[in-house]
Amino acid sequence: MVRPARFAFNPETAASNAFQSAANSGHESSGGAGTAQHLALREFDGLTDRLSAAGIEVIVAEDTAAPAKPDAVFPNNWVSFHRDGTVVLYPMLAPNRRWERREELVRQVTREGGYRTSRTVDLSYREEQAKFLEGTGSLVLDRANRVAYAGLSPRTDLDVLGEFAQQLDYDLVTFEASDAAGKPVYHTNVLMAIGSRFAVLCSEVIADTTHRAAVAEKLRATGHEVIDISRGQMHRFAGNLLELAAAPGNVIALSTTAWRSFDPAQRRILEGHGSVVAADIPVIERLGGGGVRCMLAEIHLPKR
Repeated sequence: MVRPARFAFNPETAASNAFQSAANSGHESSGGAGTAQHLALREFDGLTDRLSAAGIEVIVAEDTAAPAKPDAVFPNNWVSFHRDGTVVLYPMLAPNRRWERREELVRQVTREGGYRTSRTVDLSYREEQAKFLEGTGSLVLDRANRVAYAGLSPRTDLDVLGEFAQQLDYDLVTFEASDAAGKPVYHTNVLMAIGSRFAVLCSEVIADTTHRAAVAEKLRATGHEVIDISRGQMHRFAGNLLELAAAPGNVIALSTTAWRSFDPAQRRILEGHGSVVAADIPVIERLGGGGVRCMLAEIHLPKR
């Protein structure tokens, strides 16, 4: 996790992210960006405290104040860590997000966590071709079955997807998904999430009914109990959650916004797959347009 130094609404990402809003919703006073930063830090620290209390090992890296990186709190978009020791670096659409890729943060992860790496797959050169793939925002990975699900969008390019799949030996399941205004859903990880034995899916936003059925069928065929959420639930970040491993058992991390959007039957299913840890992050969700899952770059690297 990256503790932000200059959290703020990012105009460079807003055009493709319908989850972002610059409008004041009562969480901030007239203090502007400084107040947003203060509230974001409080939300960030609250999440790290809740995860730690649940038995999750959290490595917190500090953002740098310069250059300004308003979305530094979302590290999963620029890096992913894999069980064979691979580190993948990703091409980012917004120029001011490319500053988030910092080698010293990867070194911190290996040093503090006692992990080892074997290779780096650097896809960031694709930015020169205006082709993007924003990490585990663009990709929802079923790591156990080596399947990568991806909704195509300005931030998720098919050519870069192909290179990822070839380099890491993943099968691809791609589709097009759109919001109520007909715009592509900016990241796959707001419409679906995959745990070890469950999956959350907003099937109604997948445009083609054949693709819609194929995604659900693939999830079930790989042993996942599918929770189908509505478009309204998706916009409350119900699809933006992450299953984490802790000594007492699996933990399902999500925001209180997301948790409150689930109906009682859906909650019972989730609770059957792990302990639910919900954190209150309304300012990060609204100004940043991302949820709890986006704040977590999960580590699957082997130990030294």
